[in-house]
Amino acid sequence: MGKIKEKKELLRSLKFLLFSISAGVVQIVSFTLLYEVVGLEEWVSYLVALCLSVLWNFTFNRRYTFQSANNVPIAMLLVALFYVVFTPASTWLERFLTETHGWNAYIVTLINMVLNLVLEFPYQRFVVFRNSIDTNQIANKNG
Repeated sequence: MGKIKEKKELLRSLKFLLFSISAGVVQIVSFTLLYEVVGLEEWVSYLVALCLSVLWNFTFNRRYTFQSANNVPIAMLLVALFYVVFTPASTWLERFLTETHGWNAYIVTLINMVLNLVLEFPYQRFVVFRNSIDTNQIANKNG
């Protein structure tokens, strides 16, 4: 029985990674449009792109990765609490490295995206969806 659970958790981690990569694409495309086309500052472009990416990632991971029937407003509030800490810290890092130290904005955004991935999976797995994993219709259908 342990091997089945391990395999399921490995698949869950892989799904999270793939959806996070797709959210990363959303973030990079929106960052590029805001920074290069609209002409916003790096940190503003990063902040807006991060918000779009979070909404994308939350929607897909809730439904398909964690298969949660959890109350959406409560789950989103818990995710928002993560970003109450992560967003100012990563926005500060974005601004500090690009404006103070002259780092390339895309490199810094990529660093922040990797930090987000590494920190967010355990937070969502063990905090946001800990009691509601595999409770939605998809999970019940797959049994």
